[in-house]
Amino acid sequence: MKLRKAARIILVGAPGVGKGTQAERLLQRFPQLSAISSGDLLRENVKNQTPLGIKAESTIKSGTLVPDAMILRLILHELKTRGWISPAQTTPLTLSSNSTSHVKDPDMEDNFVNTPSLATLSSPPLTSNCPTASFILDGFPRTASQAHQLDHLIPINLVVSLRTPFSTILSRIAGRWVHAPSGRVYNTTFNAPKVPGLDDITGEKLTKRADDDEATWMTRLKKFEETSEPLLEHYAKKGVLWEVEGGSSDEISPKLFSEFERRFVDGVEY
Repeated sequence: MKLRKAARIILVGAPGVGKGTQAERLLQRFPQLSAISSGDLLRENVKNQTPLGIKAESTIKSGTLVPDAMILRLILHELKTRGWISPAQTTPLTLSSNSTSHVKDPDMEDNFVNTPSLATLSSPPLTSNCPTASFILDGFPRTASQAHQLDHLIPINLVVSLRTPFSTILSRIAGRWVHAPSGRVYNTTFNAPKVPGLDDITGEKLTKRADDDEATWMTRLKKFEETSEPLLEHYAKKGVLWEVEGGSSDEISPKLFSEFERRFVDGVEY
């Protein structure tokens, strides 16, 4: 199933709602889609000791949060590397160069990397609308402030709000068991192990995650509500928000596929 234009997507949903499942199903159904994970990019750059990775590692070791500007720069560099965006200015957009100035001043580079906002860029990057330049952005933005910064750099054209009743999410968490060595996950309600309490492959005992308790998840869900409401309002005002509700991933997926196809698939008018 071919896309007729670039899809630049963000999935928003409470912990346990199934964002990962929906993303994986979209990637399987629409091969032109790619996954861009800010967390994976950060880890990769730290591992490879790129200039920005070194800065990020230093920040992490100091116990402080990685600035939004660093995450945005990682995302921009990844999209540029794939050929999906190109700088409007003549200075190349690289991890080690200052893209807002023709003067190669290390101090200015540090200020750019650590500034809380990139919204002041005089010339935003040019974004490809080729169908192969389609992606699901994972891990960023999580707040309205981050979304505002992203708006000036990458035009997101679909934000999906995944909604499942909290009672259903808590039920899923209560029934979740894991095989710690491999990371395999089971659920007694919809993906039960062949033998209760044992891993299907090794026969070893399954365990509960340390944070899989109701009190912890209620705290996480409350925090999500506080941050997601202004985030969703932001995208609603921009006209790119679409909400879907369901009690299971299997209930949500067909609705999501239908809306995605209506917006992006060749031969389907929007």
